[in-house]
Amino acid sequence: MTRTVVISGGGSGIGLATARCFAAEGDQVVLAGRRGEVLEQAAAQVPGALAVPADLATAEGARRLARTVAEEFSAVDVLVHSAGGNGRLESEPEGLDREDPVASAEHDWTLNFRLNTLTAVLLTEALRERLASPGGRVLFLSSIAAYRGSGSGAYAASKAALHPYAFDLARTLGPRGVTVNVVAPGYVESTEFFGEGLPRERHERLVDETFNGRPGTPGDVAETLHWLASHSAGHITGQVIQVNGGAYLGR
Repeated sequence: MTRTVVISGGGSGIGLATARCFAAEGDQVVLAGRRGEVLEQAAAQVPGALAVPADLATAEGARRLARTVAEEFSAVDVLVHSAGGNGRLESEPEGLDREDPVASAEHDWTLNFRLNTLTAVLLTEALRERLASPGGRVLFLSSIAAYRGSGSGAYAASKAALHPYAFDLARTLGPRGVTVNVVAPGYVESTEFFGEGLPRERHERLVDETFNGRPGTPGDVAETLHWLASHSAGHITGQVIQVNGGAYLGR
């Protein structure tokens, strides 16, 4: 049976790899994100995909996507939250004083919670009543940083905030037959997360932390999300699945 799969941040990286996984099974994929041109290019690579540009960090953006879904489809079978980032690719506001630690913290923490927490929460709330019942799946993208920190703290905290939200959703949506889970990747290559890439030394250090001696790929995470959305994973809910080659445990 064809399912409707909504993927935020579906224009690149893990989101696009996830879209390909579902489309390969014949599912109808809806790609959402802020960058219309990037979404259109991604949709051209995913059979039958629908691109819906929307700023999901705003209530209006989340409602816009929800309206499109309501007009085009009867229900959402799978909701994947892949939108987010560490804020490094965002332009800084004019006048931001990086020498002022308070102003700097205000900007970084607000930005990270908008990118990683609000995008997921607002879209979930906008689509909550349209989730297929029973059989709906809600999947969040967290990070190994939620457990180990991220240097500044802001990115890690914004990802960690998704965990209790997912646990509460799992409790409230469980009676409807909807499962809610979180996937926490470690270092993943071939995404926009690190901008133009990592210095060789840091790349090698992150790979060395893994037990299997390689970085993650978008496909590693996408296949995990795809499995959690399957019938086989129907009794798994309220969980955080680590996808990091053992790096979480340390060497």
